[in-house]
Amino acid sequence: MAEIVMPRLSDTMEEGTILRWLVADGEPVKRGQELVEIETDKANMTYESDQEGVLRTIAAEGDTLPVGAPIAQIGAEDPDTSVSTTAKNEDDEPSWRPAGVRAVGETPDGDVSPITPISPKALGAHDTQGSKRLRASPVARRIAQENDIDLNTLTGSGPGGRIVKADVQRGTAKPPPATGSVEVSTAKGETTIVELTRTQQTIARRMAEAKATIPEFTLQMEIDMEACVALRSELKALGHVDAPTYNDMVVKACALALRETPRANGGYRDGRVQLHSRVNVGVAVAAEETLVVPTVFDADQKSLGEIARETHALAARVRDGSITPPELGGGTFTVSNLGMFGVSNFTAIINPPQAAILSVGSLGPRAVVHDSEVQARNTMTVTLACDHRILYGADAARFLARIRALLEAPAALTL
Repeated sequence: MAEIVMPRLSDTMEEGTILRWLVADGEPVKRGQELVEIETDKANMTYESDQEGVLRTIAAEGDTLPVGAPIAQIGAEDPDTSVSTTAKNEDDEPSWRPAGVRAVGETPDGDVSPITPISPKALGAHDTQGSKRLRASPVARRIAQENDIDLNTLTGSGPGGRIVKADVQRGTAKPPPATGSVEVSTAKGETTIVELTRTQQTIARRMAEAKATIPEFTLQMEIDMEACVALRSELKALGHVDAPTYNDMVVKACALALRETPRANGGYRDGRVQLHSRVNVGVAVAAEETLVVPTVFDADQKSLGEIARETHALAARVRDGSITPPELGGGTFTVSNLGMFGVSNFTAIINPPQAAILSVGSLGPRAVVHDSEVQARNTMTVTLACDHRILYGADAARFLARIRALLEAPAALTL
């Protein structure tokens, strides 16, 4: 039988959780058919089978396994009629026993002592009444007996409606816990313990690693956005319903500056600097109780309009949960914008192994000196956090200055 293993569905994936089998145990599978839904460190992903045959699941729904661990087998034999002598399927009892191992109720001299008979519930009413035989695997019957479950109350997911181990386990499973469990504390009142999702766990781990291991420094600049405000107003006046946002302009400016500053587009891994040929800008998007960073690939080669349409579509897929791991990987630089929440400036945490991350504050009219006069002009503060192992102060300053120059004269963004 061909073995199906936990696939690596993202560049940072180390383990995955089986959310839902899309093919029942014992059913035939075709090549290219959607087989299982897996939760990764970035998103939920459907995995398609690259084999044909009858499915025998190894991992149950809810199991978390490392990448490369077996999760199923696919073979040609029908598990209802062909039982392997080595009993690879755990729903079928072995047809052999190692020396020194006795069956339940068997005495050392080979006699069988009286044991508790199997309950009618475990056998199923059809079995005990001599009518049509209820089809259930030996393991399913044993688990049903141990938990006093009537097999007639279960629906089999195996071939021909055969009841298998997973069907009985679903019948014995306790209700899933609530989002959080409540504990009483005399000093703090009731405390709700909320379990993190896999995505939240990954974010927590990676951010803690970043703060603990990256020697970062930050640079901050104020950018005059009057020209960008005028450009966007002109585009909207021309009938562009989906005119590029200011964040789209920042993404494009970063992409062009990254192309001119290779080290800012690099990364640090295993004591070496990595310089990437593609400029892929990640855009942080707030989803429900988490933060997801989809990637605009080759942003330096795309027009401002293309970036606007792509970021809009990516954000929509993040929020409706349809984003895929390939769209969340491969980033070489990240832009994080909290300006829409009224935050004037902040410092985001670097997304390792990237060299830097740009934090974008709110855009609005502020009193500034322009042409030797105090004027109200639209400005915006940006903060660049850098990994000092890759970027040094002067290089980072020139990179940030280039971003400012592009935004203060945005005609180059439209080329």
